[in-house]
Amino acid sequence: MRMERIFVLGASMVALALVTTSCGSTGGPSSSSPGPIASKMTLGGPPECPTRPFCEAGLTSKYGLHFKAFKALDAGGPLTKSALDRGDIDIGLIFSSDSAYSTGKYVQLEDDKHLQNADNVVPVIKTAKANADVTALLNEIDGKLTTQDLISLNKSADVDKQDPDVIAKKWLMDHSYATSASGASKGTLNIGALNFPESAIIAQIYGQALKGKGYTVNFKLNLGSREVVEPALERGDIDLFPDYAATELEFQNKGKGEATPDATATVAKLNTYLGPKNLKALDASPAVDQNAFAVLKSGKYGKYTKLSDLAGTA
Repeated sequence: MRMERIFVLGASMVALALVTTSCGSTGGPSSSSPGPIASKMTLGGPPECPTRPFCEAGLTSKYGLHFKAFKALDAGGPLTKSALDRGDIDIGLIFSSDSAYSTGKYVQLEDDKHLQNADNVVPVIKTAKANADVTALLNEIDGKLTTQDLISLNKSADVDKQDPDVIAKKWLMDHSYATSASGASKGTLNIGALNFPESAIIAQIYGQALKGKGYTVNFKLNLGSREVVEPALERGDIDLFPDYAATELEFQNKGKGEATPDATATVAKLNTYLGPKNLKALDASPAVDQNAFAVLKSGKYGKYTKLSDLAGTA
């Protein structure tokens, strides 16, 4: 569902793929021979993974991981998860906020050397709408939203089949936010979302909280890809949407590779591009939705917790 965001970052790093020697190989050390843990493992992910700087090429460059083999599957979807479950692969790309982590079946390996850039949730808003009241509320909400929250919210949508407005209202009630108010409207905000449930849920959280502060809110959810939502924001068809810092920066700068693992620095750089367009990114949330790599908790690699562990000797 996030194919538009997976690999747009750091296009200039594609050359890292030249150091990836294990892609698709069937050789390598046997599972019984000593050697780095990764050399005994099969990695699963989207077909582009071996040449992408935030997938296998980056794991080789940043962590020194050379896998026994690579199996082309999908981008963190059912093919990857089923392959992990069956043991067809030993490690797979599953996004950091995927609802699958709520099952307890998978261990998300910590990106302890910071391969991934800061795809923290961040509100992007028309500058004219970002008054002190709106800014303070959205920054406060983003400060409370965590990656574990995203996993839980996505489970409510993906597994429990709840609607985004219902999911958002529960999160707001759990965090003591009002979702409606009486009296004259403080103003109107049109809130958009990208074309996947997580984006719609966060948009509903923002919008319902703004309603609780006395604003009139109109939702325009599931608008489409970033190529659709961005022009809508610039035209004023929408005033606000929940975004992801590193991906938005690389969209704005046309892939110059300026995003970093530092969320604050990434948002600051992003605002140098948004400012001339009368747009503004607010504070980045601790909540992150980015590439992550998982192993099966019940499998022979389930004891490991960090990507750097896989460079060690079994």
